[in-house]
Amino acid sequence: MVSSQILRRLCAFALNKPVYHGRVISACELKTSSVNHSEGPPEPESVVTYKQLKALLANHSVQLFDVRNPDEFQAGQIPDSVNIPLGQLEESLNLAPQRFQQQFGVKAPKKEDDDIVFHCRSGKRSLTALEIAHRLGFSKARHYAGGYMDWEAREKM
Repeated sequence: MVSSQILRRLCAFALNKPVYHGRVISACELKTSSVNHSEGPPEPESVVTYKQLKALLANHSVQLFDVRNPDEFQAGQIPDSVNIPLGQLEESLNLAPQRFQQQFGVKAPKKEDDDIVFHCRSGKRSLTALEIAHRLGFSKARHYAGGYMDWEAREKM
């Protein structure tokens, strides 16, 4: 079986187009389904710490999206977070604002918003969510790298 990376490279070479891992190469109509974090860790301004998240929540100045599965969310969540499972995130962020509000009960985030924060259990899915959001144009979105595990541990102190 030929790997998707080899196919992408061959397609890009044949068409003299750049390769973007995890994205559609429109000339070949090739889409990869894996997410590559090989570009390195997110920029420090894309990461929210526990202390920063507490302040954002206290000031009611955050749109906090929990990208865990509904059963995980039901078992415990950070206050004021909205559950959008990772598998539904891209579709949800592309919804019309009225439809988003109907479905999730909160105002739809705007691409220029600087108060969007994603979190999950431990930070892996929220990093993927951040990559999806950035790709869709939500360039100021951030993620809480510690995730719910960190939140819960610190809240019990």
